[in-house]
Amino acid sequence: MISIKTLASGSTGNAYVIDDGKTPLLLEAGIRIQKIKQGCGYGLSGMAGCLISHEHHDHSKAAADVMACGVDVFCSAGTAEAAGLRGHRLHIVKSKEQFSIGTWRIMPFKTEHDAREPLGFLLSNGTDKLLFATDTFYLHYTFRGLTYVMLECNYALDTLDENIAAGYVDESRRSRLLKSHMSLEQCKATLAANDLSNVRQIYLMHLSFKNSDAARFKREIQRLTGKEVYICQNRLEA
Repeated sequence: MISIKTLASGSTGNAYVIDDGKTPLLLEAGIRIQKIKQGCGYGLSGMAGCLISHEHHDHSKAAADVMACGVDVFCSAGTAEAAGLRGHRLHIVKSKEQFSIGTWRIMPFKTEHDAREPLGFLLSNGTDKLLFATDTFYLHYTFRGLTYVMLECNYALDTLDENIAAGYVDESRRSRLLKSHMSLEQCKATLAANDLSNVRQIYLMHLSFKNSDAARFKREIQRLTGKEVYICQNRLEA
């Protein structure tokens, strides 16, 4: 079993903790380091590592601080350069080149976002297999044997268009969202394309404040998959 804890999720900041009982990991560091420490029990000494998907501030804000606390950070070369990360705690990883942190074997893979070199991660420990993919409008790969899924579900296209028509959202935002974030519709297509037979839980991440509906998203994904679905919500201020 894997425990999954959301510290923050959304455009104001993202940070999650996963733990298989042996090797706890921090996924993303997009909130203040004090809040990350609070969410991890007022200390990061137990964290075996931190994975950063891309350089945008809501995902990498505290990455340098995490390293200063003695935790190794893993990200792509493009992410490190764009975020200004350096030092002996920094580890550069490449798409489709597996690496290990404690009990986890981790396969990074390319995602589609308006960032330098964004990555998703497939994590396995011999018993469970977790897919983590956020800030991407599409996944090039499908995965077998998943037991946990953490997937972006940022907006619903009909809600976005209604908000644009009502003047709540600027129309210029539409083209950027379509090419940088995963919609409810694409989230459904992604889940349908993957082997979910062994999946225990699905976590929907990075919901838009204006263009999403948590209750609707949970209901529709549960109906599609027949799995336990959780909405990742902010537990801490960014």
